[in-house]
Formats: sequence, C-alpha cells, structure tokens
Amino acid sequence: MGGLDLTFVNWDIISNFVAKGFIFSVQLTIVATLGGIFFGTILALMRLSGNKALMLPATIYVNGMRSIPLVMVILWFFLLMPAIIGRPIGAELSATITFVAFEAAYFSEIMRAGIQSIPRGQVFAGQAVGMTYSQNMRYVVLPQAFRNMLPVLLTQTIILFQDTSLVYAIGAYDLLKGFVTAGKIYGRPEEAYLLAAVVYFVICFGLSALVKRLQARIAIIR
Repeated sequence: MGGLDLTFVNWDIISNFVAKGFIFSVQLTIVATLGGIFFGTILALMRLSGNKALMLPATIYVNGMRSIPLVMVILWFFLLMPAIIGRPIGAELSATITFVAFEAAYFSEIMRAGIQSIPRGQVFAGQAVGMTYSQNMRYVVLPQAFRNMLPVLLTQTIILFQDTSLVYAIGAYDLLKGFVTAGKIYGRPEEAYLLAAVVYFVICFGLSALVKRLQARIAIIR
C-alpha cells in the first residue's frame, strides 16, 4: 500500500466538488448565525422577563436543546419531519432549520449574559426619561449587549462552522462531503479526509485570530 499522495488535488476537484460544499457550509453558517441570534435574543428576553408563562417554556427549550448532541437533533428532524408532514423536505433545508433551532439555544445564553452585564443604573435611567421596557431594550440595553458579547458571538459562529460538517450524516452536500466525494472518485479517501481537516483548521484558526484582535480592540474601547 502506497503512502499518502496529496498531489491529486487540482483546480477541477476544487471547482467541481469542494467549492459547492464550501458555499453551502458558509451559507448554513450565516443563516444559522443570524437566525440563532434573532430567536436566541427572543428566548433570552423571555427568560429575563420575570413572567413565568414566558420564562418556563424558554428555559425548557434552551436547557433541552443544550442537553442533546447536535448530530442527534439533525438526525431526528431529518427522519421524523417527513413522517409528520407527509413529504420529504430535503437534507439541505432540514439542516438549515435544525441549525437555526439548535443554535438559538446557545446564542440565547450568550445574549442573556450580555443583557445581564449592562449596569442596572442605565436601565433605570432609561425608565426615568419615560422609556418603555421595549424601548429601553431596543435603544439602551441590546446595543451594548451586542457589543459586549460580539467576540463570544463570533466564537460561537466559528464553532457553528465546524459543526456544519455534521450534516454529512444526512447526506447534505457540505464542505466535508465535497472532499469525501472527490476522495472516493479519485480513490484517495485518506488524503481527502486529511485535506478537509487542514482546510477546516486554516479557516477556523484564521477566524479565531481575527476574533482575538477584535476582542482586544473592544477591551481598549471600554
């Protein structure tokens, strides 16, 4: 058996196999991040509302999602949803919905910590000038919470990008799937997995370095 040969990679493989998977992984990351932050913020506000009718379902949802491995959620949704609605929805759409729902629980905790980090004096100041609860959150609390939590939000986004490789379990064509498909066609599966690991490392390490620089700048502003 010969050793590893990484020279089989060329532009045709990248353009025909890898690029398609990379685009989907990036799209999934962006949609899941934006959707997760949106719904996560709503969940965070529900948990901080003081209203048990809002707090209880939000707490159950967040703690429940955070207690289940993502790959299991992906598989459950992909297998059970067609049985419930009576038709398949496709691996890519299934993965997108699952990621938004799952990441909302994690972004919720990040946003809750960010909201709680804002001094209560600023909230009272907003109330003193006649702001309603929603106005206070919109103009005073949330903008500062987003700024304070931005490095953590971006770090979670990097983790999310890594987790997109799990959609391979339901056959979605992500970055890992692109490498694996090329490896099977060209008879180089070991090299394909190795190269996929290197690409994931380079992307995530580079983004992590940028987040650290951003975090340092935010600390200087404070």
